[in-house]
Amino acid sequence: MELMSRRSVIRESLGLAATGVLAGPHIAEATATTATVWQVQGFVPEEDAAFRKTVADYETASGNKIDLSVMPFMALNQKAISALTSGAVPDLIFHDAPATILPQNAWDNRLVDVSDVVEVQKSNLSETALLNSTFYNSATKQRSFYLVPVKQACEPFHIWGDLVAKAGFTLSDAPKTWDAFWDFFKPMQKELRAKGMRKLYALGMQITTVGPNDGNGLFAHFLIANGGQNIVTRDGKLHTDDPQVREAAIKAVTYMTNAYIEGYVPPEALTWNDADDNNAYHEKLFVMDLDGTISTELAMIKNRKAYYEGMKVMGLPNRNDGSPMPAVQGAGGGFIPKGAKNVETAKDFMRYFMQPQVMNENLKNGLGRWVPVIPQIVKDDPWWVDTRYDPHRSAYVHEAVLGPTFPAYNDFNPAWGQVIAEQLWGVAHVDVIKNAMTPTEAVDKAFKRAEAILSKFTFG
Repeated sequence: MELMSRRSVIRESLGLAATGVLAGPHIAEATATTATVWQVQGFVPEEDAAFRKTVADYETASGNKIDLSVMPFMALNQKAISALTSGAVPDLIFHDAPATILPQNAWDNRLVDVSDVVEVQKSNLSETALLNSTFYNSATKQRSFYLVPVKQACEPFHIWGDLVAKAGFTLSDAPKTWDAFWDFFKPMQKELRAKGMRKLYALGMQITTVGPNDGNGLFAHFLIANGGQNIVTRDGKLHTDDPQVREAAIKAVTYMTNAYIEGYVPPEALTWNDADDNNAYHEKLFVMDLDGTISTELAMIKNRKAYYEGMKVMGLPNRNDGSPMPAVQGAGGGFIPKGAKNVETAKDFMRYFMQPQVMNENLKNGLGRWVPVIPQIVKDDPWWVDTRYDPHRSAYVHEAVLGPTFPAYNDFNPAWGQVIAEQLWGVAHVDVIKNAMTPTEAVDKAFKRAEAILSKFTFG
Protein backbone atom coordinates (compact mmCIF):
# COMPACT_ATOMS: atom_id res chain seq x y z
CA MET A 1 0.00 0.00 0.00
CA GLU A 2 1.34 3.46 -0.87
CA LEU A 3 2.19 5.88 1.92
CA MET A 4 -0.17 8.48 0.59
CA SER A 5 -0.28 10.79 3.60
CA ARG A 6 3.48 11.10 3.71
CA ARG A 7 3.75 11.57 -0.04
CA SER A 8 1.17 14.33 -0.06
CA VAL A 9 3.06 16.18 2.66
CA ILE A 10 6.30 15.88 0.71
CA ARG A 11 4.69 17.15 -2.48
CA GLU A 12 3.25 20.14 -0.65
CA SER A 13 6.68 20.89 0.82
CA LEU A 14 8.15 21.08 -2.68
CA GLY A 15 6.14 24.02 -3.92
CA LEU A 16 9.09 25.87 -5.39
CA ALA A 17 7.10 28.84 -6.56
CA ALA A 18 5.95 29.53 -3.03
CA THR A 19 8.96 28.59 -0.98
CA GLY A 20 12.04 28.73 -3.23
CA VAL A 21 14.19 25.93 -4.55
CA LEU A 22 16.10 25.45 -1.31
CA ALA A 23 13.07 25.33 0.95
CA GLY A 24 13.43 23.14 4.03
CA PRO A 25 12.22 19.56 3.73
CA HIS A 26 9.27 18.29 5.70
CA ILE A 27 7.99 14.76 5.97
CA ALA A 28 5.19 13.27 8.00
CA GLU A 29 5.37 10.41 10.47
CA ALA A 30 3.88 7.06 9.44
CA THR A 31 4.09 3.42 10.42
CA ALA A 32 7.79 2.59 10.52
CA THR A 33 9.25 0.21 7.95
CA THR A 34 12.84 -0.74 7.13
CA ALA A 35 14.50 -0.58 3.72
CA THR A 36 17.75 -2.36 2.91
CA VAL A 37 20.10 -0.01 1.04
CA TRP A 38 23.42 -0.76 -0.64
CA GLN A 39 25.56 2.34 -1.05
CA VAL A 40 28.79 2.79 -3.00
CA GLN A 41 31.73 3.95 -0.88
CA GLY A 42 32.69 7.55 -1.48
CA PHE A 43 36.01 8.61 -2.94
CA VAL A 44 36.62 10.81 0.11
CA PRO A 45 35.43 10.02 3.66
CA GLU A 46 33.25 13.12 3.70
CA GLU A 47 30.97 11.55 1.07
CA ASP A 48 30.23 8.56 3.30
CA ALA A 49 29.62 10.81 6.28
CA ALA A 50 27.28 12.96 4.18
CA PHE A 51 25.25 9.94 3.08
CA ARG A 52 24.95 8.64 6.65
CA LYS A 53 23.74 12.06 7.76
CA THR A 54 21.08 12.08 5.04
CA VAL A 55 19.99 8.62 6.17
CA ALA A 56 19.84 9.70 9.81
CA ASP A 57 17.86 12.84 8.95
CA TYR A 58 15.42 10.77 6.91
CA GLU A 59 14.96 8.26 9.71
CA THR A 60 14.23 11.06 12.16
CA ALA A 61 11.80 12.77 9.81
CA SER A 62 9.96 9.67 8.62
CA GLY A 63 10.14 7.13 11.42
CA ASN A 64 11.38 4.60 8.85
CA LYS A 65 14.69 2.79 9.15
CA ILE A 66 17.47 2.32 6.60
CA ASP A 67 19.56 -0.83 6.90
CA LEU A 68 22.68 0.54 5.20
CA SER A 69 25.62 -1.38 3.74
CA VAL A 70 28.52 0.61 2.24
CA MET A 71 30.96 -1.11 -0.11
CA PRO A 72 33.68 -0.17 -2.62
CA PHE A 73 32.76 0.55 -6.23
CA MET A 74 33.81 -2.76 -7.82
CA ALA A 75 32.43 -4.81 -4.93
CA LEU A 76 29.06 -3.06 -5.25
CA ASN A 77 29.07 -3.61 -9.00
CA GLN A 78 29.67 -7.33 -8.60
CA LYS A 79 27.18 -7.74 -5.78
CA ALA A 80 24.50 -5.75 -7.60
CA ILE A 81 24.88 -7.77 -10.81
CA SER A 82 24.76 -11.01 -8.84
CA ALA A 83 21.66 -9.89 -6.95
CA LEU A 84 19.83 -8.74 -10.06
CA THR A 85 20.61 -12.07 -11.72
CA SER A 86 19.60 -14.25 -8.76
CA GLY A 87 16.67 -12.19 -7.51
CA ALA A 88 18.06 -11.91 -3.97
CA VAL A 89 17.97 -8.13 -4.03
CA PRO A 90 18.03 -5.21 -1.58
CA ASP A 91 15.32 -2.57 -1.58
CA LEU A 92 17.52 0.15 -3.03
CA ILE A 93 20.96 0.39 -4.65
CA PHE A 94 22.61 3.80 -4.49
CA HIS A 95 25.34 4.02 -7.12
CA ASP A 96 27.83 6.57 -8.43
CA ALA A 97 28.00 5.09 -11.94
CA PRO A 98 24.75 3.24 -12.54
CA ALA A 99 25.18 3.35 -16.33
CA THR A 100 27.40 0.28 -15.90
CA ILE A 101 24.37 -1.67 -14.65
CA LEU A 102 21.07 0.03 -15.44
CA PRO A 103 20.74 -0.03 -19.25
CA GLN A 104 20.97 -3.81 -19.57
CA ASN A 105 18.84 -4.54 -16.52
CA ALA A 106 16.18 -2.07 -17.58
CA TRP A 107 16.16 -3.77 -20.98
CA ASP A 108 15.73 -7.13 -19.22
CA ASN A 109 12.80 -5.80 -17.13
CA ARG A 110 14.61 -6.34 -13.82
CA LEU A 111 14.06 -2.86 -12.38
CA VAL A 112 11.16 -0.98 -10.80
CA ASP A 113 9.83 2.01 -12.72
CA VAL A 114 10.47 5.10 -10.56
CA SER A 115 8.72 7.66 -12.74
CA ASP A 116 6.41 8.61 -9.86
CA VAL A 117 9.43 9.58 -7.74
CA VAL A 118 11.20 11.55 -10.46
CA GLU A 119 7.99 13.31 -11.47
CA VAL A 120 7.99 15.43 -8.31
CA GLN A 121 11.19 17.22 -9.39
CA LYS A 122 11.13 16.50 -13.12
CA SER A 123 10.56 20.10 -14.21
CA ASN A 124 13.59 21.22 -12.19
CA LEU A 125 16.07 18.62 -13.46
CA SER A 126 18.54 19.25 -16.25
CA GLU A 127 17.70 17.65 -19.59
CA THR A 128 20.88 15.56 -19.45
CA ALA A 129 20.03 14.28 -15.97
CA LEU A 130 16.65 13.18 -17.30
CA LEU A 131 18.27 11.41 -20.26
CA ASN A 132 20.76 9.73 -17.93
CA SER A 133 17.85 8.34 -15.90
CA THR A 134 15.65 6.86 -18.64
CA PHE A 135 16.23 3.48 -20.24
CA TYR A 136 14.44 1.24 -22.73
CA ASN A 137 12.54 -1.80 -21.44
CA SER A 138 12.25 -4.56 -24.07
CA ALA A 139 9.21 -6.02 -22.29
CA THR A 140 7.17 -2.80 -22.17
CA LYS A 141 8.61 -1.54 -25.49
CA GLN A 142 9.18 1.93 -24.10
CA ARG A 143 11.57 4.10 -22.16
CA SER A 144 10.92 4.99 -18.57
CA PHE A 145 12.70 6.25 -15.46
CA TYR A 146 14.68 3.53 -13.67
CA LEU A 147 17.11 5.85 -11.86
CA VAL A 148 16.23 8.52 -9.31
CA PRO A 149 19.02 11.04 -10.03
CA VAL A 150 20.38 13.20 -7.23
CA LYS A 151 23.87 14.00 -8.48
CA GLN A 152 25.86 14.34 -11.67
CA ALA A 153 29.48 14.63 -12.74
CA CYS A 154 31.66 15.32 -15.75
CA GLU A 155 35.34 15.23 -16.72
CA PRO A 156 37.31 18.48 -16.33
CA PHE A 157 40.99 19.09 -17.05
CA HIS A 158 43.39 18.65 -14.15
CA ILE A 159 46.52 20.75 -14.54
CA TRP A 160 49.60 21.39 -12.46
CA GLY A 161 49.56 25.18 -12.74
CA ASP A 162 52.87 25.46 -10.95
CA LEU A 163 54.51 23.24 -13.61
CA VAL A 164 53.01 25.37 -16.37
CA ALA A 165 54.58 28.44 -14.77
CA LYS A 166 57.89 26.62 -14.17
CA ALA A 167 58.00 25.77 -17.88
CA GLY A 168 57.64 29.47 -18.68
CA PHE A 169 54.05 29.41 -19.90
CA THR A 170 50.86 31.16 -18.79
CA LEU A 171 47.71 29.09 -18.47
CA SER A 172 45.51 31.98 -19.59
CA ASP A 173 47.23 31.75 -22.99
CA ALA A 174 45.86 28.24 -23.60
CA PRO A 175 43.98 28.04 -26.95
CA LYS A 176 40.20 27.78 -27.02
CA THR A 177 39.82 24.76 -29.33
CA TRP A 178 40.30 21.08 -28.53
CA ASP A 179 43.43 19.83 -30.32
CA ALA A 180 45.18 23.17 -29.95
CA PHE A 181 44.50 23.10 -26.21
CA TRP A 182 46.23 19.71 -25.87
CA ASP A 183 49.07 20.90 -28.15
CA PHE A 184 49.67 23.87 -25.85
CA PHE A 185 51.11 21.59 -23.15
CA LYS A 186 53.45 19.56 -25.34
CA PRO A 187 56.39 22.05 -25.41
CA MET A 188 56.33 22.17 -21.61
CA GLN A 189 57.75 18.64 -21.51
CA LYS A 190 61.05 19.71 -23.07
CA GLU A 191 61.34 22.78 -20.85
CA LEU A 192 60.66 20.90 -17.63
CA ARG A 193 62.97 18.03 -18.48
CA ALA A 194 65.70 20.58 -19.13
CA LYS A 195 65.10 21.84 -15.59
CA GLY A 196 65.71 18.43 -14.04
CA MET A 197 62.30 16.73 -14.31
CA ARG A 198 63.67 14.08 -16.65
CA LYS A 199 60.79 11.61 -16.23
CA LEU A 200 57.99 14.11 -16.72
CA TYR A 201 55.48 13.91 -19.58
CA ALA A 202 53.19 16.58 -20.95
CA LEU A 203 49.96 14.58 -21.18
CA GLY A 204 48.32 12.02 -18.92
CA MET A 205 46.26 10.60 -21.76
CA GLN A 206 44.49 7.34 -20.76
CA ILE A 207 44.72 5.39 -24.02
CA THR A 208 44.30 2.22 -22.03
CA THR A 209 42.94 -1.22 -22.85
CA VAL A 210 42.25 -1.88 -19.15
CA GLY A 211 39.71 0.72 -18.06
CA PRO A 212 37.01 0.34 -17.10
CA ASN A 213 35.99 3.98 -17.58
CA ASP A 214 38.77 6.47 -18.20
CA GLY A 215 39.90 5.42 -21.67
CA ASN A 216 36.34 5.21 -22.92
CA GLY A 217 35.50 8.60 -21.48
CA LEU A 218 38.55 10.23 -23.03
CA PHE A 219 37.80 8.79 -26.46
CA ALA A 220 34.20 10.01 -26.25
CA HIS A 221 35.46 13.54 -25.70
CA PHE A 222 37.85 13.36 -28.67
CA LEU A 223 35.05 11.91 -30.80
CA ILE A 224 32.66 14.72 -29.88
CA ALA A 225 35.38 17.36 -30.32
CA ASN A 226 35.80 16.19 -33.91
CA GLY A 227 32.09 16.15 -34.76
CA GLY A 228 31.23 12.51 -34.02
CA GLN A 229 28.70 13.15 -31.27
CA ASN A 230 25.95 11.20 -33.07
CA ILE A 231 27.70 7.85 -33.17
CA VAL A 232 24.66 6.63 -31.17
CA THR A 233 21.45 8.67 -31.16
CA ARG A 234 18.51 8.82 -28.77
CA ASP A 235 16.63 6.20 -30.75
CA GLY A 236 19.38 3.69 -29.87
CA LYS A 237 20.71 3.48 -33.43
CA LEU A 238 24.42 3.21 -34.25
CA HIS A 239 25.72 5.50 -36.98
CA THR A 240 29.09 4.07 -37.91
CA ASP A 241 27.94 4.42 -41.54
CA ASP A 242 27.88 8.20 -41.15
CA PRO A 243 30.99 9.63 -42.90
CA GLN A 244 31.21 12.45 -40.35
CA VAL A 245 31.22 10.01 -37.43
CA ARG A 246 33.83 7.80 -39.10
CA GLU A 247 36.07 10.78 -39.90
CA ALA A 248 35.75 12.03 -36.31
CA ALA A 249 36.81 8.64 -34.94
CA ILE A 250 39.79 8.49 -37.30
CA LYS A 251 40.88 11.99 -36.26
CA ALA A 252 40.52 11.04 -32.59
CA VAL A 253 42.60 7.87 -32.90
CA THR A 254 45.18 9.70 -35.02
CA TYR A 255 45.69 12.48 -32.49
CA MET A 256 45.80 10.23 -29.46
CA THR A 257 48.16 7.62 -30.92
CA ASN A 258 50.45 10.31 -32.35
CA ALA A 259 50.72 11.90 -28.90
CA TYR A 260 51.80 8.52 -27.50
CA ILE A 261 54.18 7.64 -30.34
CA GLU A 262 55.79 11.10 -30.16
CA GLY A 263 56.56 10.50 -26.48
CA TYR A 264 54.21 12.97 -24.79
CA VAL A 265 52.33 10.26 -22.87
CA PRO A 266 53.79 7.90 -20.22
CA PRO A 267 54.46 4.48 -21.81
CA GLU A 268 52.54 2.67 -19.07
CA ALA A 269 49.34 4.52 -20.01
CA LEU A 270 48.40 1.61 -22.29
CA THR A 271 47.71 -0.51 -19.19
CA TRP A 272 46.41 2.09 -16.75
CA ASN A 273 43.32 1.35 -14.69
CA ASP A 274 41.06 4.17 -13.53
CA ALA A 275 43.19 4.92 -10.46
CA ASP A 276 46.58 4.86 -12.15
CA ASP A 277 46.35 8.22 -13.88
CA ASN A 278 45.22 9.84 -10.61
CA ASN A 279 48.24 8.41 -8.83
CA ALA A 280 50.55 9.49 -11.66
CA TYR A 281 49.11 13.00 -11.52
CA HIS A 282 49.70 13.21 -7.78
CA GLU A 283 53.30 12.12 -8.37
CA LYS A 284 53.67 14.86 -10.99
CA LEU A 285 54.46 12.35 -13.72
CA PHE A 286 52.66 14.61 -16.21
CA VAL A 287 51.42 18.19 -16.50
CA MET A 288 47.73 17.63 -17.32
CA ASP A 289 44.97 15.15 -18.00
CA LEU A 290 41.21 14.87 -18.45
CA ASP A 291 39.48 12.78 -15.79
CA GLY A 292 36.18 12.43 -13.99
CA THR A 293 35.09 14.75 -11.14
CA ILE A 294 37.42 16.81 -8.93
CA SER A 295 38.42 13.72 -6.95
CA THR A 296 41.95 14.25 -8.28
CA GLU A 297 42.19 17.49 -6.32
CA LEU A 298 40.13 16.46 -3.29
CA ALA A 299 42.50 13.56 -2.67
CA MET A 300 45.14 16.19 -1.83
CA ILE A 301 42.93 18.74 -0.07
CA LYS A 302 44.99 18.45 3.13
CA ASN A 303 48.12 19.45 1.21
CA ARG A 304 47.26 23.14 1.19
CA LYS A 305 50.15 24.22 -1.02
CA ALA A 306 49.30 21.68 -3.71
CA TYR A 307 45.55 22.21 -3.45
CA TYR A 308 45.46 26.00 -3.30
CA GLU A 309 48.59 26.94 -5.23
CA GLY A 310 49.73 24.09 -7.46
CA MET A 311 46.63 22.46 -8.95
CA LYS A 312 44.26 24.04 -11.44
CA VAL A 313 40.93 22.78 -12.78
CA MET A 314 39.72 23.92 -16.18
CA GLY A 315 36.56 23.21 -18.14
CA LEU A 316 36.45 22.15 -21.76
CA PRO A 317 37.64 24.27 -24.69
CA ASN A 318 35.51 24.44 -27.82
CA ARG A 319 35.34 21.69 -30.38
CA ASN A 320 37.86 21.81 -33.20
CA ASP A 321 35.38 23.66 -35.41
CA GLY A 322 35.01 26.36 -32.74
CA SER A 323 31.52 25.38 -31.60
CA PRO A 324 30.78 24.85 -27.90
CA MET A 325 31.95 21.49 -26.58
CA PRO A 326 29.33 19.64 -24.50
CA ALA A 327 30.60 17.90 -21.39
CA VAL A 328 29.93 14.17 -21.26
CA GLN A 329 27.92 13.84 -18.09
CA GLY A 330 26.90 10.92 -15.91
CA ALA A 331 24.24 10.83 -13.20
CA GLY A 332 24.25 9.02 -9.88
CA GLY A 333 21.44 8.09 -7.54
CA GLY A 334 19.19 5.25 -6.49
CA PHE A 335 17.47 2.40 -8.32
CA ILE A 336 15.14 -0.33 -7.11
CA PRO A 337 15.46 -3.95 -8.27
CA LYS A 338 12.34 -5.94 -8.99
CA GLY A 339 11.72 -8.29 -6.10
CA ALA A 340 12.52 -5.65 -3.49
CA LYS A 341 10.40 -6.22 -0.38
CA ASN A 342 9.97 -2.56 0.64
CA VAL A 343 9.56 -0.67 -2.62
CA GLU A 344 7.48 2.12 -1.13
CA THR A 345 10.00 2.84 1.63
CA ALA A 346 12.81 2.87 -0.93
CA LYS A 347 10.83 5.31 -3.07
CA ASP A 348 10.03 7.39 -0.02
CA PHE A 349 13.70 7.72 0.86
CA MET A 350 14.65 8.73 -2.68
CA ARG A 351 11.77 11.22 -2.84
CA TYR A 352 13.13 12.74 0.37
CA PHE A 353 16.67 12.77 -1.06
CA MET A 354 15.52 14.57 -4.22
CA GLN A 355 14.29 17.59 -2.27
CA PRO A 356 16.55 20.50 -3.26
CA GLN A 357 17.68 21.37 0.27
CA VAL A 358 18.49 17.75 1.10
CA MET A 359 20.30 17.23 -2.20
CA ASN A 360 22.27 20.44 -1.77
CA GLU A 361 23.30 19.72 1.80
CA ASN A 362 24.36 16.16 1.00
CA LEU A 363 26.52 17.12 -1.98
CA LYS A 364 28.10 20.06 -0.17
CA ASN A 365 28.94 17.85 2.80
CA GLY A 366 30.59 15.52 0.27
CA LEU A 367 32.89 18.42 -0.70
CA GLY A 368 31.23 18.99 -4.07
CA ARG A 369 32.79 16.04 -5.89
CA TRP A 370 29.32 15.48 -7.30
CA VAL A 371 27.09 18.38 -8.30
CA PRO A 372 23.29 18.80 -8.18
CA VAL A 373 21.02 17.59 -10.97
CA ILE A 374 18.88 20.68 -10.34
CA PRO A 375 20.70 23.63 -11.99
CA GLN A 376 18.81 26.20 -9.93
CA ILE A 377 20.58 24.97 -6.79
CA VAL A 378 24.01 26.09 -7.98
CA LYS A 379 22.53 29.37 -9.18
CA ASP A 380 21.00 30.09 -5.79
CA ASP A 381 23.84 28.94 -3.54
CA PRO A 382 27.14 30.83 -4.06
CA TRP A 383 29.08 27.98 -2.39
CA TRP A 384 29.10 26.19 -5.73
CA VAL A 385 30.57 28.89 -7.96
CA ASP A 386 32.35 31.44 -5.75
CA THR A 387 36.11 30.83 -5.94
CA ARG A 388 36.51 32.30 -2.45
CA TYR A 389 35.14 29.03 -1.11
CA ASP A 390 37.27 26.75 -3.28
CA PRO A 391 39.72 27.32 -6.18
CA HIS A 392 38.55 24.31 -8.24
CA ARG A 393 34.84 23.85 -7.80
CA SER A 394 33.61 26.80 -9.88
CA ALA A 395 35.22 25.67 -13.14
CA TYR A 396 33.91 22.18 -12.55
CA VAL A 397 30.36 23.35 -11.82
CA HIS A 398 30.29 25.61 -14.87
CA GLU A 399 31.24 22.63 -17.02
CA ALA A 400 28.95 20.08 -15.36
CA VAL A 401 25.84 22.17 -14.71
CA LEU A 402 25.88 25.61 -16.30
CA GLY A 403 27.42 24.72 -19.67
CA PRO A 404 26.24 22.38 -22.47
CA THR A 405 26.20 18.71 -21.50
CA PHE A 406 25.63 15.35 -23.19
CA PRO A 407 24.51 12.03 -21.67
CA ALA A 408 26.39 8.75 -21.66
CA TYR A 409 25.81 6.63 -24.78
CA ASN A 410 24.80 3.69 -22.57
CA ASP A 411 21.54 5.51 -21.92
CA PHE A 412 20.63 5.37 -25.61
CA ASN A 413 21.46 1.70 -26.11
CA PRO A 414 22.44 -0.88 -23.46
CA ALA A 415 24.73 -2.58 -25.96
CA TRP A 416 27.12 0.35 -25.61
CA GLY A 417 28.04 -1.10 -22.23
CA GLN A 418 29.53 -4.06 -24.06
CA VAL A 419 31.43 -1.73 -26.38
CA ILE A 420 32.92 -0.14 -23.28
CA ALA A 421 33.60 -3.45 -21.57
CA GLU A 422 35.54 -4.72 -24.58
CA GLN A 423 37.62 -1.51 -24.62
CA LEU A 424 37.21 -1.16 -28.38
CA TRP A 425 38.85 2.26 -28.48
CA GLY A 426 41.83 1.24 -26.35
CA VAL A 427 42.27 -1.76 -28.64
CA ALA A 428 42.17 0.59 -31.63
CA HIS A 429 44.99 2.62 -30.11
CA VAL A 430 47.08 -0.50 -29.54
CA ASP A 431 46.37 -1.64 -33.09
CA VAL A 432 48.01 1.56 -34.32
CA ILE A 433 50.83 1.75 -31.76
CA LYS A 434 51.87 -1.90 -31.66
CA ASN A 435 50.18 -3.71 -34.54
CA ALA A 436 51.15 -1.38 -37.40
CA MET A 437 47.56 -0.59 -38.39
CA THR A 438 46.65 2.82 -39.75
CA PRO A 439 44.10 4.81 -37.71
CA THR A 440 41.57 4.20 -40.50
CA GLU A 441 42.08 0.44 -40.34
CA ALA A 442 41.88 0.45 -36.53
CA VAL A 443 38.65 2.47 -36.54
CA ASP A 444 37.05 0.29 -39.19
CA LYS A 445 37.89 -2.80 -37.12
CA ALA A 446 36.38 -1.21 -33.98
CA PHE A 447 33.30 -0.07 -35.89
CA LYS A 448 32.74 -3.56 -37.30
CA ARG A 449 32.78 -5.02 -33.79
CA ALA A 450 30.48 -2.25 -32.48
CA GLU A 451 28.03 -3.01 -35.29
CA ALA A 452 28.00 -6.69 -34.34
CA ILE A 453 27.36 -5.85 -30.67
CA LEU A 454 24.56 -3.36 -31.29
CA SER A 455 22.87 -5.54 -33.92
CA LYS A 456 21.58 -7.75 -31.08
CA PHE A 457 19.33 -4.98 -29.73
CA THR A 458 16.17 -4.01 -31.60
CA PHE A 459 14.03 -1.12 -30.37
CA GLY A 460 10.27 -0.99 -30.76
